[in-house]
Amino acid sequence: MPRLRIQRATWPRPALILTDTPRPNCRDCEGDGGIAHDYGDHNGEYAGTDWEPCHCWDQDRRWLLMPLPRPPWRRRGPGRDPWGTGGYSDEPPF
Repeated sequence: MPRLRIQRATWPRPALILTDTPRPNCRDCEGDGGIAHDYGDHNGEYAGTDWEPCHCWDQDRRWLLMPLPRPPWRRRGPGRDPWGTGGYSDEPPF
């Protein structure tokens, strides 16, 4: 049985999505959704971490519930200045 939760997505557009979550009592990942493997370089220094997803969930399993409107301050067309005065100048003509 999937463990579902609602999230807010921002890309490619704002929306509410329903997504799967890791099984909280999974013996392999202990509810984290995957296992982290640290690795080092040729000197033995830390060089990064690889992430291996666990079999208890599918991180790509998601469903769109409802698209959200874009904020009005983000709606810019070509040539629109968000800090402008709407096309009118407040400077005296010279």
